[in-house]
Amino acid sequence: MEKLSISFNFGGAFGSGGPSFENFKKENEAACAEAAAWLKETPRETEGHGWMDLPGADTTEIKSTAEWLKGYDSIIHVGIGGSALGNLMLNQAIIGDYHNLGGAKPKFHLADNPDPTKTRSIWEKVQQGRVALVGVSKSGATAETMSQFLWFRNEMIKLRGSADGDILVITDPEKGIFRSFARSSGCRVMDLPASVGGRYSVLSAAGLISAAAAGIDIDVLLRGAAIMKNSLLENLSIDSNPAWMASSLHCYHEKMGRPMAVLMPYSSRMAYFAEWFAQLWGESLGKEGRGTTPVRALGAIDQHSQVQLYTDGPDDKFFTIINIKDHGEKVYVPPVDCEALGPLSYLGNADIGKMLGLEAMSTAAAIVKNGRPLVWIETGKIDCLTLGALIFYYEYMTALTGRMMDIDPFDQPGVEQGKKYTYGLMGREGFEKDAAEAKEWFEKISEISLNI
Repeated sequence: MEKLSISFNFGGAFGSGGPSFENFKKENEAACAEAAAWLKETPRETEGHGWMDLPGADTTEIKSTAEWLKGYDSIIHVGIGGSALGNLMLNQAIIGDYHNLGGAKPKFHLADNPDPTKTRSIWEKVQQGRVALVGVSKSGATAETMSQFLWFRNEMIKLRGSADGDILVITDPEKGIFRSFARSSGCRVMDLPASVGGRYSVLSAAGLISAAAAGIDIDVLLRGAAIMKNSLLENLSIDSNPAWMASSLHCYHEKMGRPMAVLMPYSSRMAYFAEWFAQLWGESLGKEGRGTTPVRALGAIDQHSQVQLYTDGPDDKFFTIINIKDHGEKVYVPPVDCEALGPLSYLGNADIGKMLGLEAMSTAAAIVKNGRPLVWIETGKIDCLTLGALIFYYEYMTALTGRMMDIDPFDQPGVEQGKKYTYGLMGREGFEKDAAEAKEWFEKISEISLNI
């Protein structure tokens, strides 16, 4: 089996005054072992646990559906949260931010936030060509997703006279509004495994179909995830398992008064990876007064907006920097050719990608020098194999941390409450009490109002 090129470095992970590694291992290894056994042994059909089997899933139907999508000029993917961020992350990391500006087809447009300006802008970009509409929702009831799905479908009907032959829904295998719509309309449909939650679904049809349609090698992506899975399941000690080490550190730093987890990749191609991590981490662990707040940062941009706070502000954060050794593209600074620019001559012939790595090293060194805890993750490059491995690593490490914190990393009671309030305020039958309750709580917000 192929080998990954990922290293996890924990020498600066304790901060000032931390325990010795031997004591840390002694205090945490039993909890890691219990959590790992729970993840490994819980039946995959149990609610929330199905993602563990996704690296070995059969991709035949996914690739067949992706081939159908390749016949379109544009894809409008409608989803939010776990049904959206994973897609953005895969596309940005592998095919880049400028795919839609070139001649490649299909163009990919993600309708996530129900902002009318964005919704209409997407339609204006795609309506001249052949458009496929992809709706992703396990229930088919998510208001943000369904409102936009209905709008785009209606625009397609007005323009072409029909739409359902150009629609794919990815949803629960048996129940829900989308499943009923697929049965009645005859549109294409694919299963979102019932035991896979949205934020853990990127390696399912929800994330892989649009990726495959854009030309991403999803088999290699899953192979990377499988290699990481095998490694994490086989190495059963803090000495050899980076997820055991990282989960223990997150629990330790929460107890030590560091309620924020900063993820800072040094690559523009990994910006949405940090966004995807933020949902995975926050929604999985923020319960019962526990968890730490995910903070997205991007190197080197946030060296100039956040690192002053990180190095010299309150010691309330646990940092992870992801560095990429080889960015693929080579861009060299030309030699300085005039006297006025002479002070910049040290930059002449510099490889900008290598410079970004040195900036990552500098930031990490400055943070650790000030006694702040930091993990350094380094990859050879960002490709499908590496990205698949990192996805599984973060899913596994998140779930492991939740178990060690004695919370369920797969439910989302706070999100569900907000959904019920939205249903009620939008007039959905059966949620009248939720609407009244939402209005009552909102009145408290308005008790002190200062108007200018």
